[in-house]
Amino acid sequence: MPLVQFSPLPSLAHPAFWHKLTELKLDVLKLSDASVPVAASYGVGRLIKDREAGASIAVNASLTVQEDSFVDTIKIPTGSTSARGMLKNYNTIEEFKAADKTKLFNECADKIWDSIITTKSTDSLNSFLVITYADLKKYKYYYWFAFPAFVASPAWHIAETGWTLATDGAFTTEQMTSIYEQLAKQDTKLAYFIIRPSPNSSSQLSIAPVESYTADDSANATIAFIDPSAQPQNPGWPLRNLLAYLRVTYPDSTQSVKVLCWRDAEIPRDGWKSCVGTLTVEDGTAQATARPNAVGWEKNVHGKLGPRMADLAPMMDPARLANQAVDLNLKLMRWRILPALDLDKIAGTKCLLLGAGTLGCYVSRCLMGWGVRTITLVDSARVSFSNPVRQPLFQFTDCLNGGKPKAECAAERLREVWPGLNATGHSLSIPMPGHPIPASPPSLLEQAKKDVEKLEKLIEEHDVVYLLMDSRESRWLPTVIARSKGKLVMNAALGFDTFLVMRHGARPKDGNKDGALGCYYCNDIVAPADSLTDRTLDQMCTVTRPGLASIAASTAVELMMSVVQHPEGLYAPAPKPTSDSHIADDEPGASVLGLVPHQLRGYLAQFRNMPIIGAAYDKCTGCSETVVKAYEEQGFAMLNNAFNDPKYLEKLTGLDKLYAEGEEALKDVEWMEGEDEDF
Repeated sequence: MPLVQFSPLPSLAHPAFWHKLTELKLDVLKLSDASVPVAASYGVGRLIKDREAGASIAVNASLTVQEDSFVDTIKIPTGSTSARGMLKNYNTIEEFKAADKTKLFNECADKIWDSIITTKSTDSLNSFLVITYADLKKYKYYYWFAFPAFVASPAWHIAETGWTLATDGAFTTEQMTSIYEQLAKQDTKLAYFIIRPSPNSSSQLSIAPVESYTADDSANATIAFIDPSAQPQNPGWPLRNLLAYLRVTYPDSTQSVKVLCWRDAEIPRDGWKSCVGTLTVEDGTAQATARPNAVGWEKNVHGKLGPRMADLAPMMDPARLANQAVDLNLKLMRWRILPALDLDKIAGTKCLLLGAGTLGCYVSRCLMGWGVRTITLVDSARVSFSNPVRQPLFQFTDCLNGGKPKAECAAERLREVWPGLNATGHSLSIPMPGHPIPASPPSLLEQAKKDVEKLEKLIEEHDVVYLLMDSRESRWLPTVIARSKGKLVMNAALGFDTFLVMRHGARPKDGNKDGALGCYYCNDIVAPADSLTDRTLDQMCTVTRPGLASIAASTAVELMMSVVQHPEGLYAPAPKPTSDSHIADDEPGASVLGLVPHQLRGYLAQFRNMPIIGAAYDKCTGCSETVVKAYEEQGFAMLNNAFNDPKYLEKLTGLDKLYAEGEEALKDVEWMEGEDEDF
């Protein structure tokens, strides 16, 4: 009698499986190479008819892993069954190549054999192993599947008639239909089952799990399994372990078994494909309880034992590639350095950049590097010929024909760098104190109202507001609005070789002003006024050392990230000034990224930064409760007074009285002159 030859079980990994492995590697496994459970499914082999030649082509089913393979329950297609395995992912290609594959394989085979001996269950018979290495920079995935199957000794033989169609004498068409219907009704898809004739009628059949096999079944029952093979004379790989299970578990009644290879996923229209054969062992003795040898490493596409490689880069959406690449470097931070870094909070932070010039360009690029998904730019200017060399989002062609609007052009460039970014630009002129709005024509006042309403709406829709404008007075209106709406305000201002980066203090909770941090205007004793009129060319332009803007911009973004990561967020206290560079774990002014200072003043000539704390001022023209409440109660009318009347804010806050009191105090000072005073 001829030996039974088994058809190997091929693997199929869907692209979605590799995407899920990528997420698992970056977010969960990180540097761990611990094995993780993975689920798969396989169905029945199929015969596909060649329309040109008319011949049938046998196509084996594959063990398939998909996106849901890493969860406890997976969707099993009709006519298929599940398989459980372990995945071991290595951190480097060298570790993958040097892995002790024999040891891993034997450990998997031992678990299958132990399950047979101890629990007498078939649940582990189709267990598998897969080792992987994911090259997440090139999106190449190296993998090698193993399906451990025991080598029978002595070998199984099949009757001279070989494998025959089930309907050629073994089962009727009605019986095959009954088997199909009973399989379909099973809550748990059976990979292995037994077919028994009914006690009342031999023409009626019932199916049950193989575990219910008894010695009485040896004469009339048929052992069956879901067969992934479509080869006429070669049963599928799962049969090997089923036969080993039968010989060890039921040694006295399994020297000869009738086997049904179930190969029908649906009721066929052109005949049943399942086949039947009678298998025997030569000596009829039971196998020993010692584990037999096992085989099962999958061959690669060249027909040799070796790993395969899935290259997803050509088939991936470039935009999706860009999104994953942006997240890659950020997620790597959490592997060793900052496990507590909350990247979702950063990605969900919406940033409004008021000013799309030198600072705005550098800030937006740095925000992209941190994975911020929403960046909105506001500016009223157009790109000029002096801009591209200092402002990296613009190029020469943007200056032609009068120049493109800066905000819209910058947003377009950001989307070119990262298509997945939600970047928008708005051309908007921000009304300013000291710049009166003429009463005539009325359209100017209406336009100012619309500009204010649009700015209010934009600030309301965002979480962080960056003040990156050229003039001091242009920062006043967004300071007041953002204070009222409880938004984080980041401020960056440039000198020739100095810069200021600060976060505006939050509005005190419950009116408690103790330790409140100030804003950009808290150190002023005069209201913001017109600083643009009657200025020479060097005063109208921001004349700074070329490298200063990028330093200030990146400092502002890094400060924002520290605030976002701080448990108190907007209300994070500033650390006390100290000469000690060590940051204690319980330092109130520290986040997972380090200190969260209030202000940083940079001196490029000295290559030095100085952290400063500025207290909130109750007469501040930008953030005092007097100003904010007046804005909330009076709205645009209050703002219009501030725009048109240079003294309005000083009168509102009481700065005018403070100034008058100071003048009176000076009058009472008696100045003493002479060189021989006795102190």
